[in-house]
Amino acid sequence: MASVNINSFVNSFNNRFEAPVRQHLKNVYACLAMSTLAAGVGASIHMFTNILQAGFLSAIGALIFFFLLISTPDDNGKGMTKRVGYLLGFSTLTGVGMGPLLEHVVLVDPSIIITAFIATSVVFVSFTICALLSERGKWLYLGGTLFTLLNSLMLMSLANIFFGSTLLWNAQIYIGLFAMCGFVLYDTQAIIEKRRMGSRDFVAHSLDLFVDFIGVFKRLLVILTQKEQESQKKRRN
Repeated sequence: MASVNINSFVNSFNNRFEAPVRQHLKNVYACLAMSTLAAGVGASIHMFTNILQAGFLSAIGALIFFFLLISTPDDNGKGMTKRVGYLLGFSTLTGVGMGPLLEHVVLVDPSIIITAFIATSVVFVSFTICALLSERGKWLYLGGTLFTLLNSLMLMSLANIFFGSTLLWNAQIYIGLFAMCGFVLYDTQAIIEKRRMGSRDFVAHSLDLFVDFIGVFKRLLVILTQKEQESQKKRRN
């Protein structure tokens, strides 16, 4: 039964998208897989070595790699190796930056990391398939709403510096999770349309999806950790 569903999806995928778009998506997701692996390496560097720790330098380094990537033109594939290197540098330092959060999660329950990663993968794949199989451009209308949500989250974050509200913090986490899931839909269809308009920059496109994946993962880590802490507190009482 599973093989039938997979074959049905593959056939639908091949029929729905032109060969250049299919190849572009394969490149995007291969690059995304490398970025995710690089982030895992970065997190391991923080947690298990003294080579590099999360902090000001790692954050500045991530920003430098990010701006190098977006400021280096694709130029029809020229300099691709350099741009992939910038992407992997950004991904690795993003993983390093997640180190303190992961250390906190390990203290509560190490299995949360695996659970959050599996849940993130399921969510990401599910929304990706939804975007791929939906009508052309169906989810692009979400763009304005999603960017408005991001701006609102930034304002809420700034406001909470002064208020220190737990309710506001939780609202940020859940609204942020909702927004990141929406961005998976939006970015997937945007990437397809950009390729149809001639853009072959799969490195920059994979960056968009990497940010979405990490955004979902971090928020699920926080949510699952909070729930586990509440559960442990109830058991102690």
